[in-house]
Amino acid sequence: MKTIIAALDFSDANEPVIEATTKLARALNESVHLVHVVEPEPTYAAYGFAPDEFPAMQEIQAESLVRSEKKLSEMASQLEVPNVQTKVLQGQPLHAILEYADAVDAEMLVLGSHGHGFLGSLLLGSVAEGCVRKAKIPSLIVPVEKNPQA
Repeated sequence: MKTIIAALDFSDANEPVIEATTKLARALNESVHLVHVVEPEPTYAAYGFAPDEFPAMQEIQAESLVRSEKKLSEMASQLEVPNVQTKVLQGQPLHAILEYADAVDAEMLVLGSHGHGFLGSLLLGSVAEGCVRKAKIPSLIVPVEKNPQA
């Protein structure tokens, strides 16, 4: 069975990404891996500090991993496809997603696009854009509608 990876960032992009992934998985009879990337805790070495000097940061990182696993499990239980797995990755989001896709021999990536515009993408970067440019497999970018009241 082939694999579709749905990368979730726990934002308003989740629902449209899950809907698109479900439709694709059903149509193509593929399994789904829901992934979320937790970025590593900041390094303080450049400032002469050691990680053990900031125990609260380590606790926050550990709690973030636990909460992410729980959220992914809840989302997986709501998916109406037969084979769903979850994985919390750590690292820089683009690289972590691409490495995981290679590791599981995925067929496709599905991600949401927040539409930050050119300047936002230029300054912040875009995981979705990076996947389109660097992935060895097709990447489906699901647009997220902006809330007109926001």
